[in-house]
Amino acid sequence: MINIQVSERFKKSYRKLPEKIKQRAKERETVFRAGPFDPSIKTHKLSGKEAGIWAFWINDSYRIKFIFLPNKEVLFLDIGTHKIYK
Repeated sequence: MINIQVSERFKKSYRKLPEKIKQRAKERETVFRAGPFDPSIKTHKLSGKEAGIWAFWINDSYRIKFIFLPNKEVLFLDIGTHKIYK
């Protein structure tokens, strides 16, 4: 099982989300914990200035950005629409 840490930026962004998206994010986090590369969440590596950072889908519009840490830990960096990539 993966241990998930969250950044302050993630917490701030999460608080601003609509309740429906928060619920969907919790569902997708459960899938992520079971297997971070489950095809249903479309985990992908970012490139360019965000090389080394990963993201997975909450739905067609929302993503969670994260990095892998040692010892089966992950740090969620941000959550939101494609604006989080800028």
